Amino acid sequence: MTKLTPKAAGTFAIAPTPFHDDGRIDEKSIDRLTDFYAEVGCDGVTVLGILGEAPKLDASEAEQVAIRFVKRAKNMQIIVGVSAPGFASMRALAKASMDAGAAGVMIAPPPNLRTDDQITGYFKQAQEAIGDIPWVLQDYPLTLSVVFTPAVIRKIVMDSPTCVMLKHEDWPGLEKISALRNFQKDGSLRPLSILVGNGGLFLDFEMERGADGAMTGYAFPELLIDVVNLSKQGRRDAAHDLFDAHLPLIRYEQQPGAGLAVRKYVLQKRGIIASSAQRKPGAGITAQAKAEVEYLLSRVARFDKRANLQPQSSAAE
Repeated sequence: MTKLTPKAAGTFAIAPTPFHDDGRIDEKSIDRLTDFYAEVGCDGVTVLGILGEAPKLDASEAEQVAIRFVKRAKNMQIIVGVSAPGFASMRALAKASMDAGAAGVMIAPPPNLRTDDQITGYFKQAQEAIGDIPWVLQDYPLTLSVVFTPAVIRKIVMDSPTCVMLKHEDWPGLEKISALRNFQKDGSLRPLSILVGNGGLFLDFEMERGADGAMTGYAFPELLIDVVNLSKQGRRDAAHDLFDAHLPLIRYEQQPGAGLAVRKYVLQKRGIIASSAQRKPGAGITAQAKAEVEYLLSRVARFDKRANLQPQSSAAE
């Protein structure tokens, strides 16, 4: 598999980790999920991210999940989240993933980093730990509580030739994208892929600010792909019209703590994963919340028929 480069673009789905109701890893659902992402046209998949419940897996399970996705992915690039409290486990998972054929790894900051020097120092050590593996810098202050200024991102990237992508999830973050692209215009920042996350909440305008694509886990990756492509084609109104139709469901998915349960429920409804179960500790989805999701799906389906999820055969059958 080709390694990740600063030219990476398009839509990388953030994959949840499918579990059986009893908490075991569901390998058949991993295969079906990977096939689904390929069929709808994703350029890549990111596994073991925050959405992937990575902290709930032990080291051997994390390796098993990463390798399962990589082996199934065929032509899609797989990025593996390797964030860990210590560099030994980060290095081991990164090496195992790349040996299996992953395209690169993603590293998020530990929540205790506060000063710019602490942040840049940490990522310098992390890069030394993983060696020459291409890596993605995850900037998600809403969840990780670590704030990167554009200048700090520039320093991390310029200090590490193997940092090829920014996973941009700041909010508000539109000015940050513009600042980074302006650094590139003045020659102070080398080429860098910028894919945006945060549930896709601002994808419409992030693309217009210069993002290369999306990397998030919304339960309709087709929507992400279409908005990215329409934006790149300069079809602004078409991109916004489609995005606006999905926005109420995107917003509902964005609830802290509840969002993953919603996302897994929709993927189960779509017949892609067998169970919406999360590994403990994890929140389930109540009957009332399910009814609200059904209502939102019916409203999206008025504009986008792909959201018309009438009862279908279950993936569990």
